[in-house]
Amino acid sequence: MTDVVATNQTILVVGGGISGMTAALEAAECGKDVILIEKNPSLGGRVSQLYKYFPKMCHPTCGLEINLRRIKANQKVRVLTMAEVASITGDTGNYSVNIKVSPRYVTENCTACGDCRDVVEAEFDDEHNYGLKKRKGAYLPFFMAYPQHYVVDPRLIGTADADKAKSACKSNAIDLDMQEESLTINVGAIIWATGWKPFDAQKIQAYGYDRIPNVITSVEFERMMDPTGPTGGKILRPSDGKEAKDIAFIQCAGSRDRNYLKHCSRICCTATLKQTTYVREQYADEGKSTIYYIDIRAIDRFEDLYHKIKADKTVFFLKSKVANITQDKATANPILHGVNTEGYKRYTNSHELVVLAIGMEPSIDFNQLGVNLTINEHGFIENDPSNGGMFGAGVATDALDVNRAVQSATASALRAIQVVNQVATAEG
Repeated sequence: MTDVVATNQTILVVGGGISGMTAALEAAECGKDVILIEKNPSLGGRVSQLYKYFPKMCHPTCGLEINLRRIKANQKVRVLTMAEVASITGDTGNYSVNIKVSPRYVTENCTACGDCRDVVEAEFDDEHNYGLKKRKGAYLPFFMAYPQHYVVDPRLIGTADADKAKSACKSNAIDLDMQEESLTINVGAIIWATGWKPFDAQKIQAYGYDRIPNVITSVEFERMMDPTGPTGGKILRPSDGKEAKDIAFIQCAGSRDRNYLKHCSRICCTATLKQTTYVREQYADEGKSTIYYIDIRAIDRFEDLYHKIKADKTVFFLKSKVANITQDKATANPILHGVNTEGYKRYTNSHELVVLAIGMEPSIDFNQLGVNLTINEHGFIENDPSNGGMFGAGVATDALDVNRAVQSATASALRAIQVVNQVATAEG
């Protein structure tokens, strides 16, 4: 049984992405006991799936490495992966939280040698790469995963592959008899840093994401550019594996639309500006990026990035909401149809690859969780006194870029600290 000790002066952080790690570290470095739970096998969240941050174009491995080092060094933080909140009772300063912990089938004896992976034959869609490649049934989620322990996919249990993996492990770290655990802990405050999920592009039927192979999403393009990703860092068309040098970026794919996401996700414009730099990085003057947009929302410190991209002779801006996409049967090129609102000229434009700048939506439905939280019409947590000792952090509160998500997480940590300090004062 997982050993977790907590009191009403402990802070629970739900979600181990950049916001959750930040909130946990800020609280712990102020001397508070923190339990950080993450439903996936490792910490990192969406940031671990990025190729580069904007606007400085640095790699997120740097920020992750710093946070992971701080977590490893801080005994005030207890990390539980593959763990989710099942239910919550109680009130401010005294919550009873039931946590479900799924079996990893690998113990802390794991040295991440990879012997189990090498002997297993079964493969499954790789979640870290949005299903663009396969992974083995025994796997490390990504190269910087923390904890640095392998996972045995539950679909392997009871198969010959599972037995092979267990036999191959020299550290005796594979336990195929692991069961789901249920923990009940007492905490004084809860921070929800549950992050976001990409909008499902299949819902936008006119754009043909589910039937035109060379229409992909912005998050998939991000993984494509990563040297550890599905294409080894090259921009390759899914249909034929050929290099794509003429790329269309469609803004507000599912966002600012009453049929899909009503809100603006704020990051999409800047993410596309960033991704045009990937095309230049790959092809120099031989590449071509065309941005189809309603308006470009790159404000504050992102304005400089916008002007830099505007000055790039390989990047073109076309003001239009693309009506629909078809496919050229001969070339497999997507063909974009619409009206350029600057001059109101109809167009039928062929491109080698189309990238849909999809929006952010909350990763969980708080209304279905049965927790007393104030949620707005878009599904995000509102900062409301009726939430008591529960606080939203990062993209659980709104569509935010990394920098603003970290600021939000720091604020939530300070609020949670105030709650447990009041508990300590009242009991003292």
